Amino acid sequence: MAKAIHSMIRVLDEDRSVSFYQQAFGLEVADRLDFNSFTLVYLRNNETAFELELTINKGRTEPYNLGDGYGHLAVSVDDLDALHVRLKGLDFTIRDIVEFKREGALLARFFFVEDPDGYKIEVLQRQGRFV
Repeated sequence: MAKAIHSMIRVLDEDRSVSFYQQAFGLEVADRLDFNSFTLVYLRNNETAFELELTINKGRTEPYNLGDGYGHLAVSVDDLDALHVRLKGLDFTIRDIVEFKREGALLARFFFVEDPDGYKIEVLQRQGRFV
């Protein structure tokens, strides 16, 4: 069986991106591999072994075009409301909390926040299939 181990996104500014993911989700640098033309930074926390790989292409100054194919990353948290308030206080680009229902039953509570490069991260309340 295959095991998902990481997802990669390209970012412009390593320090700014690492800071965002540390402040927003408690992700820490697990490894950093520096090459001539690019750097790979692997982020994770104690919640899971799954990592976010940041790729920084050296010399790039133009923002990446995220196109129309990228959807979002998703994380689950114990206290959605508290994190929403905390991230708003950090002046991140953040949307309101949404309740997603089907036939009157609550399926999910979530909001989206954007990282410094415009990648959207869905933050879900831990419940049901989103534990």
